[in-house]
Amino acid sequence: MGGKHRGRQGPGEPRLRGGRSGQGAGCARAAPPGDAPRGARAPAAPSRGRDSGCPPGCTASSGAGPCRAEPCRGGAASWGRAEPRRAAGSAMRDYEEVSAFLGEWGRFQRLVFFLLSASIVPNGFNGMSAVFLAGTPAHRCAVPREANLSGEWLNASIPLELRGGREEPSRCRRYRLAALANFSALGLRPGSDVELGELEQEPCLDGWEYSRDVYRSTIVTEWNLVCEDDWKVPLTTSLFFVGVLIGSFISGQLSDRFGRKNVLFATMAMQTGFSFVQVFSTSWEMFSVFFLLVGMGQISNYVAAFVLGTEILGKSIRVLFCTLGVCIFYAFGYMLLPLFAYFIRDWRMLLLALTLPGLLCIPLWWVIPESPRWLISQGRFQEAEDILRKAAKINGITPPDVILDPSELQDVDSQRQQTYTILDLMKTRNILTITIMSVILWMIISVGYFGLSLDTPNLHGDVYLNCFLSAVIEVPAYIISWLLLRNLPRRYSMAAALFLGGCVLLFIQLVPSQFRAVSILLVMLGKFGITSAFSMVYVYTAELYPTVVRNMGVGASSMASRLGSILSPYFVYLGAYDRFLPYILMGSLTVLSGILTLFLPESYGMPLPDTIEQMLLVKGLEYRPASTRNSKDEEENPEIFKSTAF
Repeated sequence: MGGKHRGRQGPGEPRLRGGRSGQGAGCARAAPPGDAPRGARAPAAPSRGRDSGCPPGCTASSGAGPCRAEPCRGGAASWGRAEPRRAAGSAMRDYEEVSAFLGEWGRFQRLVFFLLSASIVPNGFNGMSAVFLAGTPAHRCAVPREANLSGEWLNASIPLELRGGREEPSRCRRYRLAALANFSALGLRPGSDVELGELEQEPCLDGWEYSRDVYRSTIVTEWNLVCEDDWKVPLTTSLFFVGVLIGSFISGQLSDRFGRKNVLFATMAMQTGFSFVQVFSTSWEMFSVFFLLVGMGQISNYVAAFVLGTEILGKSIRVLFCTLGVCIFYAFGYMLLPLFAYFIRDWRMLLLALTLPGLLCIPLWWVIPESPRWLISQGRFQEAEDILRKAAKINGITPPDVILDPSELQDVDSQRQQTYTILDLMKTRNILTITIMSVILWMIISVGYFGLSLDTPNLHGDVYLNCFLSAVIEVPAYIISWLLLRNLPRRYSMAAALFLGGCVLLFIQLVPSQFRAVSILLVMLGKFGITSAFSMVYVYTAELYPTVVRNMGVGASSMASRLGSILSPYFVYLGAYDRFLPYILMGSLTVLSGILTLFLPESYGMPLPDTIEQMLLVKGLEYRPASTRNSKDEEENPEIFKSTAF
């Protein structure tokens, strides 16, 4: 970013206190921004000017040696001027420069883009499969034939209760069969001879009768997860998201240690394998444990594909891959779910059908390469060079004779690093405020997104059509969010999307019951707004945090999102008590989050902050230097700190 914005340096670039960088021999090259490890600060610049006793443009050699001029090696200048990246054969080169000969959008890049995006498709129907696997059909207490009831008493054996403004048969209670058998034997008639409201009731001692109109079987009908055990249904989905939370913790560490490609295919195998074992579950407990493991594999696969794509693809394609690539292909998978479920109404066969497409990813092992960046970081230069040469061949490009020279590549492990911890997210009042606001924002958006997705069976009309519409609406939401991120301020774009999503959810309760299509339209508009905000919040949060703690900041916010997804099934569960209560809660929280967004600093068009002191300020908070050193830097580089003012 240093070569693009005036008054701001790129990550890890030293501030120059002498003359202008790039004039004469008085400039120094810092670590390339793209190769610095996250959470690490680049090595300190050699002392210059009055600090070393040398004139501007010179550096002191180690020990007590004389001053010497340091040759220019390119990089970002202190005032944002981009200089040539190489001026001598001894210049340090980064991966972006080494692989530049491949181009940005050749056949190799297109192949990686679409294959990695396609590997996300199973995540779409596995992530939302609980909508149909754990669907709860209409049900009532079973009355055994041995009860010897007449037809009239059999029809009157279930008491009526008010639900959704209408009287419907009770789902969990029946009149005591012993009393009904006596009345039936005596020839008494219900309603005329016997007042039903005064009869004693009992629970469903003989099980339940389930409607087969929508589902032939689900885990609910398999293990009777209704009435006293209905709490197990939202818990099943929550356990899946608990697996997602655990997978979020371990996926990054595993891919850093064992490689992006290895973790990608191992977790795809994990997701497919445990889904297959689920088909043969003999109890709800067994099903739920394996569902948790599927959730671990699902998010780990997603993260590995995401990281692998961002490391292989060039700068101009990464944003497209991270937004329209993985997101839209996830939505395509989500669209396939109701299509599978419509034709396969038995939960075991449906789960098997959703599992088998994972086998189609096996041939991708021989097509998708490992990340050359990761191989270089592991010192495996020959393997990385082989991949680059193969990519050049696919693109029809003749590669240089020498692509990777270890002596020219920066050894990031040898750089002096400053480590940062989660406590640095609370170091100043400004970053603490942004962290708290981000955590709340991510959690609320996640509750709204997953709550509306899981609530589609409870909407009026056909459950399969509603689920398909819920998936289709995500495609324009991702496209709109991408356009907004490119052209408009983040804060107002996010707030507008959240206000749209929240307000329409609050209006649902005002729609008369006969206008069911209007209610469905409002739910889909709410899903559109919240999905757009969900897509934008990733970019917005990353722009608010400085380079030194950006990974931890986004990670902490992502954890809050996982907690929101764990809670979302219980928002849907509240609909059993009041049909509009989930919409009132989700709508109110979403509107509040839109208001909260307006207090965040604007990052659109601003240079990315590199240090905590350079962060954009939250409205109403004043910047306080963390140390004397920071104050000194502010005096000597006023333009840098002016550019971070709110």
